[in-house]
Amino acid sequence: MPDNSTILPAPPPGSAMRAITLLAVAAFAAQAMVRVTDSLLPQIAADFQTTVGAASIVVTVYLLAHGSVQLVIGPIGDRFGKYLCVSIAAAASALLVLACGLAPSLPLLVAARLGSGLATGWIVPFALAFVGDVIPYERRQQVIGTFLSGQILGQMFGQAAGGALGDYFGWRTVFFMLAAMIGIATIGLFYELWRNPVTHASRTPARAGAGFVADYIAVLRSPWSRSLIALAFVEAAAMFGAFAFVGADLHVRFGVSFTVVGLFVGFFALGGLIYSLSVRRLVAHFGPAGLAAGGGAVLAVAYVILAVEPVAWLAPVAILGVGLGFYMLHNTLQTHATQMTPEARGTAVGLFSAGLYLGQTAGAALGGMVFDRYTAVPIFLSAAVVLLLCGLWFARAIKLRAANG
Repeated sequence: MPDNSTILPAPPPGSAMRAITLLAVAAFAAQAMVRVTDSLLPQIAADFQTTVGAASIVVTVYLLAHGSVQLVIGPIGDRFGKYLCVSIAAAASALLVLACGLAPSLPLLVAARLGSGLATGWIVPFALAFVGDVIPYERRQQVIGTFLSGQILGQMFGQAAGGALGDYFGWRTVFFMLAAMIGIATIGLFYELWRNPVTHASRTPARAGAGFVADYIAVLRSPWSRSLIALAFVEAAAMFGAFAFVGADLHVRFGVSFTVVGLFVGFFALGGLIYSLSVRRLVAHFGPAGLAAGGGAVLAVAYVILAVEPVAWLAPVAILGVGLGFYMLHNTLQTHATQMTPEARGTAVGLFSAGLYLGQTAGAALGGMVFDRYTAVPIFLSAAVVLLLCGLWFARAIKLRAANG
């Protein structure tokens, strides 16, 4: 069972699901921004008369800003309200994404990407923390699973539609479209703040006198919180340290074109959507522990298939399994992260999210060294073992906490 030692006041009446739907729209745009430049790099490089490698700094600087800002923002949301912080961050994001499209030089584009990463990094952690504040724990995994559809669709848009739209209309138009999407979401978010009382529920006045350091101490003094943050780091390192090389492996081992690689990799998001659409039935049937263990097992099988597959056409099936298994495990982990320190929920989820981004960075860096020397096979097999162990350990921990009350 979750730790309910801290009793927070019930949220005021209002439409929580309408407020969360608008957060999902903002999360769509935020997640699209994470991956949108991947497919636009050749156009950006050509426009600024530089190499793709030099232009790739717009990817790196965004990821660093997006992940690192989550280490420090949590106490702000706990003081002033998560929904308000998301609304302000969305407004800043809209302006900075617009600046990306208007940038006349690569250095200014890098600066705009840095700023937009710092702004959009607030959106998803505080959206999840807000869900934790207004949705009872018993329903929370189902609601977060549905909320994930916004992120997943944003990822699909960023990776696929971004490149296609860039080919037809130019890379700047893609940023203009994203800025418009975030702008529309921002209007809706501020409208909800004005008329929906539930959007003011996530401020914790009881801790208003506590300092920022006190919020971090409240999170990190809990062994359960430390375990979940560490597990998030390991999960992300294994998961994305391997997944980052799926496309390269298919191209090198089987000669699959980059166009087909893009289509194959898109099956990851399809697996996530399958989970999002069936989350209510899965939670009801398997429960959190069953989903964690099952997700780890599905991930293990999928990565073993990617390691030993004799033909390329098995890859889409395995990649779909990676997406399904990841969201089974990760959604369960996210749900528990929203409850690990209720009195400082924004800080807790911010640290949890930062752990994910740091894990991705570490995993991709380590995987790069292994891939150059030994191919992707040992990376996939290592990920299979680590993710299976993560799922089994987490499932056991959930059962022990439930047994201990």
